[in-house]
Amino acid sequence: MDVERERTEEESPQKKWINNMIKSAKKYHKLCPYYDKKTGQCLLMVTVEGRPGKCDRDGRFDGCPVFVKFLEKMYEYYTSRKKVLPRDFHDVVNQAYLVGLM
Repeated sequence: MDVERERTEEESPQKKWINNMIKSAKKYHKLCPYYDKKTGQCLLMVTVEGRPGKCDRDGRFDGCPVFVKFLEKMYEYYTSRKKVLPRDFHDVVNQAYLVGLM
């Protein structure tokens, strides 16, 4: 039963889209685009968790829970308004300010 649940979660459209966005972000960025190198602050933490904070992953965004939550919010935004999902991470970054998540 648990194996079937894991399989369906892995194959869900949301998880596929999030994984594609992470792969796309890796093409353009070595470190998280929302990581401030000077101060070590995570700029997404204010948006996602409502509080400022330091990045405990040193800017690595692969598997970062804050980055994944941000992408989940973006997915919910697009699907709730029946908009076409972006296929490239740059489209997400460019529209994040318009969405009002930032």
